[in-house]
Amino acid sequence: MNFISELKRRNVIRMAGLYLVGAWLLTQVAGTVLPIFHAPDWIPQSVVIILALGFIPAMIFAWIFELTPDGLKRDSEIPVEQSIAPQTAQRMNRLIVAMLVLAVTYFGFDKFVLAPKREATSVASALQAEKTKSAADITEKSIAVLPFVNMSADPEQEYFSDGLSEEILNLLAQMGDLKVIGRTSSFAFKGKNEDMRTIGKTLGVAYLLEGSVRKAGNELRITAQLIKAADGTHLWSQSYDRKLENVFAIQSEIAGSIADAMKIKLLASQQGSAATQATSSLPAYELFLKARSLIHGRSRKGLESARQLLDKAIALDPNYAPALAAQAQTVRLLSNNSGAYGDIPADKALAMAQPLIDRALVLDPKLAEAHAVQFLIFNDQRDVVRAHEALTLALELNPNLADALHWQAGRLKDAGRLRESLVVRQRLDAIDPLNVANLLQLNLTLRDSGKLTEARAVTARLQRAFPDNL
Repeated sequence: MNFISELKRRNVIRMAGLYLVGAWLLTQVAGTVLPIFHAPDWIPQSVVIILALGFIPAMIFAWIFELTPDGLKRDSEIPVEQSIAPQTAQRMNRLIVAMLVLAVTYFGFDKFVLAPKREATSVASALQAEKTKSAADITEKSIAVLPFVNMSADPEQEYFSDGLSEEILNLLAQMGDLKVIGRTSSFAFKGKNEDMRTIGKTLGVAYLLEGSVRKAGNELRITAQLIKAADGTHLWSQSYDRKLENVFAIQSEIAGSIADAMKIKLLASQQGSAATQATSSLPAYELFLKARSLIHGRSRKGLESARQLLDKAIALDPNYAPALAAQAQTVRLLSNNSGAYGDIPADKALAMAQPLIDRALVLDPKLAEAHAVQFLIFNDQRDVVRAHEALTLALELNPNLADALHWQAGRLKDAGRLRESLVVRQRLDAIDPLNVANLLQLNLTLRDSGKLTEARAVTARLQRAFPDNL
């Protein structure tokens, strides 16, 4: 008699099936019941370990012994004609079938009844914990710059009011002590009549800056208001009636006034940043603002239009560093590199973009956006060391630069440094909570890190904030 036949005769194979089905059913029930009683994590883990360790002894037991009417006896001591193994086999078959039916029934009940309730409870708890944590984490030194309303007669001037809002946001973001919400999240409320308290809670900030812009020829009227998000009270407001050529000074004035109102010290180096990025050509500045609004859209048609606008801006002012950096980014986005939107050969795009960045960094070595674009170029070249240096410097100059944080998190994850990547994703989430690209990656990183409850909470946030995009 061969070994397989002997296993069958002694019902070892049936015992294995019975044991495995029973063990699975027991672990599933334990996983459902034990959390109800707030049992520590080690108890269900111990159940699984004990069942796994017990498998081999159970198989040995089934090989050695047989259950007879007179009790357990060694199989070797029972004459073949007295063995009731065939009858035991039939009973075990019926028991296996019954347990399989029970297991399938439990599986269906758990999947369609219990699991949705557990997940809903888990997500609700995670969301509540997140809300509580967010409320507790709101620091007084936090602000969101909402897009200024275009009050000009020409609706086409909206690019100017948006651009002015973003310029002020970028100025404030350079203050190391101040948490500034990124453009993606701040501009999510554009055109919406949301309550200021709701916006403050959603973005996790103590203050909101809103305003309006009226532009008529060379005349400019800008109104800005600093609002306390908790109760909607106005802490500071100011109107500026100036000539268009004073637009850069106005941006600095607004940033300085906000710093005073929030009792934040604005360093001399930060006060000078607006002047560093100014242009001698107002038409070049307006072309730059138009182009930047198109770059944010990330469409090929928009990027091609942005490139043409930036060509004109640079022709008007070849020394305008932000325009040079923006043009380098646009060229890179129009390449056929991974994650780009065009068909310019990668080597040709590199040859076009690098001189633009070189020129921008000579003109303004502290332009964080230029260092961030330099990172993209080095990254495309697989120059890991210089890419890391460029990205690190960009974030030192502007710790709130959302794109740079997004790229840093991606690099860390690709390098297998999952924990560090998660820290950066969470940092970006704090300053740009409605950034859908980061939320999607945060969700994946949490899942890869085994933090499934937190990942489900992020999924719920995505579904709630972007129901039409998921």
